[in-house]
Amino acid sequence: MGNYDRRNFLGKVLNSSSLNAEDAIFEKYANHSLPKGLQKTTGTLSAYNGAWTKAEVIHLLRRTTFGVKPADVQTLLAMTPGAAVDYLFSNVPSAVPAPPVNNYYTGYTDPTGVLANNTWVNAAYGDGTVNSKRRLSLKAWWMGLLLNQNCSILEKMAWFWHNHFATEISVISDSRIAYFYHAMLRTNALWNFKTFTTTVTKDPAMLIYLNGRYSTKSAPDENYGRELQELFTVSKYNTPNYTEPDVKAAARALTGWQLDTTTNPVSSKFTPTRHDTTNKQFSSFYNNTVITGQTGANGANEVDALIDMIFTATATQTANWICTKLYRYFVYYDTVTDPSVQSTIINGMVTSLIANHWNITPVLKLLLKSQHFFDTNSRGCYIRTPLDFLVGNYRTFGMSLPAGFDTPKTYSAWYTLVSNAALNGIDLGEPPNVSGYPAYYQTPQYYELWINSNTYPHRLKIIDSLLGTGLPVSGGRLKIDVLAFAQTCSNPDDPDILLQYFCDLLLGLDLSATRKTSLKTSILLSGQTTNYYWTKAWTDYTSSPGNSTFKGIVTTRITSLLSELMHSAEHMLC
Repeated sequence: MGNYDRRNFLGKVLNSSSLNAEDAIFEKYANHSLPKGLQKTTGTLSAYNGAWTKAEVIHLLRRTTFGVKPADVQTLLAMTPGAAVDYLFSNVPSAVPAPPVNNYYTGYTDPTGVLANNTWVNAAYGDGTVNSKRRLSLKAWWMGLLLNQNCSILEKMAWFWHNHFATEISVISDSRIAYFYHAMLRTNALWNFKTFTTTVTKDPAMLIYLNGRYSTKSAPDENYGRELQELFTVSKYNTPNYTEPDVKAAARALTGWQLDTTTNPVSSKFTPTRHDTTNKQFSSFYNNTVITGQTGANGANEVDALIDMIFTATATQTANWICTKLYRYFVYYDTVTDPSVQSTIINGMVTSLIANHWNITPVLKLLLKSQHFFDTNSRGCYIRTPLDFLVGNYRTFGMSLPAGFDTPKTYSAWYTLVSNAALNGIDLGEPPNVSGYPAYYQTPQYYELWINSNTYPHRLKIIDSLLGTGLPVSGGRLKIDVLAFAQTCSNPDDPDILLQYFCDLLLGLDLSATRKTSLKTSILLSGQTTNYYWTKAWTDYTSSPGNSTFKGIVTTRITSLLSELMHSAEHMLC
């Protein structure tokens, strides 16, 4: 299904004669339903035991990391499918990444005394100016983590949770609180969903973002009590479902939590005098549970009682919601049109999650090791997100920042990529609202929202810059080394092998044999008909790499070929 719809949709968009027409075509060809007679997949949650080739490895890496590195392909190719998935979890770095540092010292003195290249995350707040600089520092640092990730699932899962337990750095405002929230997401990314939810509920960043710090017994704030149920656990897609009185009861159970600004970093605290000590009655949806009002310091325990109630009384609904989101994130966003997705795949994930006491890793491994995940129709069926596109190309091509960059230039370069991601639809750390980024939840378009008359031309400009004079960063240029990339191929002197190698790494779906022959003939062979014309050009270059004529010939041909591939609809698929 994905093979048909995505190629058709993107092909129509990319061939539009005008930007206005592009948006009209977007509306017309968005995937509102499956092609007649086609199902999503036929695979089940049984362990995949089929072919284990580069195609399967690359699919796994595309979905679990940002970008496919040739070295990672070889690493996983030497394993069995199950062992490869296990490796993506066991290879998660054990150490917490070094925190962001003072990169803003050029011509500016941090008023709190943080020295150049030292971290600011435990420093005093300072003032609005230094806090603004630190927020930019945090976003740049985060981009650096994405660009330099190892071969593990951690960054993809940290991003998943950022979109699930969504907050906005600009709304949190305090850069230190925003940093520790992100660190908390990373720490919990692969562990227990129930414990994670409790931690988020009390976190200073969430207390700021959804006004929990202002909630008192005389004026309970309903924001978090509502989103906890609608977005984070139960969801709004149940019949029957939680009620407005349930929202109000949850809000009362959550009263009394504030920020403790006397600690460094800022923490959360419970103030008994602000807490509603009366009993909280919930509806039949929650089995008419009553959370007994607690006094004094014991009032803080009502958060745990509330989470326990949700994860017990509505375990199936809550597990179904988070498993549905995981499925949409790792496989495909349409979980409705094909009933077997719910009955065979998501229901099986739900059973696993509950049986494993809300631990996330077992259910993820079940999905990623399954026949369903590796089914050919589960591949290339959604559009690359801005991060998959931008970070993915950086990592696939083995790009690096210009040599000699100091900390200010490095952070500035990373922030340039943050800005480019924002122009493509993802402002890092700044989802539009608590629901997250629309493409992850907005029916029926979902990921098709990534492509429009603003974002698509910008993607092409980035491609042209990376293959041309380079993307300007901190006074330098970020550029694809096309010759170095070609040399990562086992037989770059063979035009068929080289072209297929490029297609494997860069395209969500392979090209037809006719299309590949056309590209090979017109570009690598310069219009000739035998492979010798490319083989000789490459051999001449490798024999005399200092010869500018030989180097120019192969550079021009490879650049032209990569340009054709990266401008194709298939490059926008994942």
